[in-house]
Amino acid sequence: MSETLVEVKGLKKYFPVKGLIRVSGYVRAVDGIDLTIGERETLGLVGESGCGKTTAGRVILRLLEPTAGHVLFKGKDIFRLSGEELKQFRREAQIILQDPYTSLNPRMNIYELITEPLHVHGIPVDNPEEFVVDALESVGLERAHVYRYPHEFSGGQRQRIAILRVLVLKPSFIVLDEPTSALDVSVQAQILNMLKELQEKMGMSYLFISHDLGTVKHMSHRIAVMYLGEIVEIAPAEELFERTLHPYSQALLSAIPIPDPGYARKRSRLTIKGEPPSPISPPSGCHFHPRCPYVFDRCSSEEPKLIEVEPDHYVACFLHDKR
Repeated sequence: MSETLVEVKGLKKYFPVKGLIRVSGYVRAVDGIDLTIGERETLGLVGESGCGKTTAGRVILRLLEPTAGHVLFKGKDIFRLSGEELKQFRREAQIILQDPYTSLNPRMNIYELITEPLHVHGIPVDNPEEFVVDALESVGLERAHVYRYPHEFSGGQRQRIAILRVLVLKPSFIVLDEPTSALDVSVQAQILNMLKELQEKMGMSYLFISHDLGTVKHMSHRIAVMYLGEIVEIAPAEELFERTLHPYSQALLSAIPIPDPGYARKRSRLTIKGEPPSPISPPSGCHFHPRCPYVFDRCSSEEPKLIEVEPDHYVACFLHDKR
């Protein structure tokens, strides 16, 4: 078991809903989650759109301030950092966004984009142009690209440049917020494989946020399933796919497309009805109980806790809580 790099404890992020005169309520985007990410580990974070995945990633990096909770990075609470300590955390913990075109300044050429993080963090480089060339070649680009602008590249090339801007700082932790969802399938595979190779080479840890379970399985050592701001199941990637315990996780996995029509017809599929409840006014008890096919009385009145039911397999569901 690797040492813990990032530890999330009781993290909450509520956004106020403002009426004409005063705050009328709060959107509970992240509602008390606990996570750990080890050194050189990739933790996948999956769930429906609007479940709070991206907000969780941004709060973990302190791009958003929390409503409550703690995030420990190398044992230090990041919400207590300031000055040089906070700047050092910014260097070591980075994010790669979904759309590479909007994350790159169109007025800056590639040389300027890649050297900007070095200037911000005061990292000296003897020969900046050769440094940029070497960096570009390490992700499959060429010397001829150094002074081009973002609009002159394809989507896959832009994402490589966005990744490179992060890598020049040599971070130890990166939040990957659906980094390939805007790319073609063939380009997705290239980028994902490159990220895995870079992780092996540089020893980084990833929080991989996505709604694509197949991609998450390929990238992750462990997977956390999120529903309406809460973590409902965490397990090693292979085990989650082989032995899914939470009804919501089961429904997500059963919705994965299968290329074999014959097998797809034979596969049993768990369907859930209705839309996710509003995060402004989530249901009492288990947040999933209005849509759960196995609901019983306890589910609507008592909130299940995330407990370990098998070695390294945690689930928040009364079907598996025998206490």
